Amino acid sequence: MSKSLVVSIPHRLGKEEAVCRVQAGISKARSAFSQHLTQVEETWTNEHLELRLAVLGHPLSGTMDVADDHVRLEVMLPWLLGLLGERTKTLIEKQGQLMLEKK
Repeated sequence: MSKSLVVSIPHRLGKEEAVCRVQAGISKARSAFSQHLTQVEETWTNEHLELRLAVLGHPLSGTMDVADDHVRLEVMLPWLLGLLGERTKTLIEKQGQLMLEKK
């Protein structure tokens, strides 16, 4: 059984800058975690992302929407990764806030 993981991260960057930072962050994550992430497919339509990938061999799908003042990520986790859901959510929130800090 899959579990939905939803994370909303506020920011003060505006939509355009937030999209740029999210795209750069995804690129860095791909490089940093390449041994754990496979089959990464991302499709951007303006500020909406459709994402499909495999983490440790488990397929995931999700969406991300970038608004003027927040980023919302929703990912469907397979049951095994769903067991780590809260821990994963905390990690995503922390890294997302660092990425979206106004500098």
